[in-house]
Amino acid sequence: MDIQNNIILIFDLDDTLYKEIDYLKSAYKEISLVISNKINRSKDAIFNEMIESYFNGLNVFETILDKYQIKDIMIKDLIFMYRNHKPKIYLNENTNKVLLELKKKVFKTGLITDGRSMQQRNKISALGLSDYFDEIIISDEFGSEKPDIKNFKYFINKYGEDKNYLYVGDNVKKDFITPNKMGWNTICLIDNGNNIHKQDFNIEIILRPKFVIKDLIEIKKVLKKII
Repeated sequence: MDIQNNIILIFDLDDTLYKEIDYLKSAYKEISLVISNKINRSKDAIFNEMIESYFNGLNVFETILDKYQIKDIMIKDLIFMYRNHKPKIYLNENTNKVLLELKKKVFKTGLITDGRSMQQRNKISALGLSDYFDEIIISDEFGSEKPDIKNFKYFINKYGEDKNYLYVGDNVKKDFITPNKMGWNTICLIDNGNNIHKQDFNIEIILRPKFVIKDLIEIKKVLKKII
């Protein structure tokens, strides 16, 4: 069967199409500005303190509020800002080019991402991803998270079992186990050192992806192998 009529190519979002650490930094910058307006401290200094706390494994919001004894802002307020801010994140040129090329090569494209609706929608909007995907599944809207089979079964129910399904992700703990069990081809994008969730491939086989790539451009080679 012609590749355009057979392949359903589905992606994860965070740390697959962009680096989630960039979202974190975007949120911290907005939060640091709010805190800076409350105290005699520059937003850049506060931001750097938050980043340092994060990489030291501390509770960032609790640490910064305790340090400056800010009484009229609570941790829940900072969490709300983090989850609902309009992120300044961008799709890099290579990813943009690859997604455009792949969309032309396959029958349908999809996105499956865990997270809250507003948070993930804001990311998708900031990255300009809506036009790349025929279907977007967000766990908060769908009612289940990966690795729940319902998130993946949605595509089979819509497009049929006769298609060649391929899922691209990064999180070896939850991204690949279900599509592997369903007989899909699975691809893991290797962490370049900046992922929020670090990868460990010393895991049982069912959790491992069938293919491992260093760059999304390599998906084109995988497509040639599976058709």
